[in-house]
Amino acid sequence: MMNRRDFLKIMASLGIGSALVLEGIDRIGTAADTIPGSKNLQAGHWGMVIDVSKFKTPEDIQRVAAACHKYHNVPEINDPQHEIKWIWQEDFEHTFAELESEYLSEKVKQMQFPVLCNHCENPACVRVCPTQATFKRPDGIVAMDYHRCIGCRYCMAACPYGARSFNFFDPRPYIEEINSAVPTRTKGVVEKCTFCMERLDKGQQPVCAEASGGAIIFGDLSDPDSPVRKVLRDNFFLRRKVELGTGPSVYYIIGGGGSNA
Repeated sequence: MMNRRDFLKIMASLGIGSALVLEGIDRIGTAADTIPGSKNLQAGHWGMVIDVSKFKTPEDIQRVAAACHKYHNVPEINDPQHEIKWIWQEDFEHTFAELESEYLSEKVKQMQFPVLCNHCENPACVRVCPTQATFKRPDGIVAMDYHRCIGCRYCMAACPYGARSFNFFDPRPYIEEINSAVPTRTKGVVEKCTFCMERLDKGQQPVCAEASGGAIIFGDLSDPDSPVRKVLRDNFFLRRKVELGTGPSVYYIIGGGGSNA
């Protein structure tokens, strides 16, 4: 029998608009759908603050990324052309290329930054997706419905942060131990960080925040009394590529003072 994604591919190849294709098709329940219940963590706008100074070594970032990848069944593929990554690390120059300066301190140059999907307020990936496989939730999370993804990779081209990975082949053989609580992906779909929305629906914090030892703070940016807002009030912070108007929801603290970006 033909599955949903194959059907959408055929319709796309025939030039039939995604709105017409999706109309009349019952949406398949996914982890992106909020699970009602009293334990739900809810917010007007979920956001993340990363205190880079608390990651003492590159191994600290790797440990957090490994925890995320293990929980979310991210395959371990060593080929850089085919690797799947939800969290990874970059140096200052590649994280904040637009801020690079010849007078930058050597300490900052040597810093490593955890990078991931920025769950933008104005996500370019959502605008270009022809099947609404990528969509923005009311709480600000940029989510994915893998059943709708046809593998066109428009979202990858649109994302200025390189935060999406494409499954060129079946990822399951590259997962050492599958976590049955989280669905695995299939060949031909894009994937990325989800801000652990399925954990939020159960009243739990994102895996990276729990594994970071306090270096990653997660909370409601719309609440002035939330932990993330309190941290942002007291510290100098940066966001990636704000000049593009995407409105990233991930903030970085690197120490020092001055105005924020």
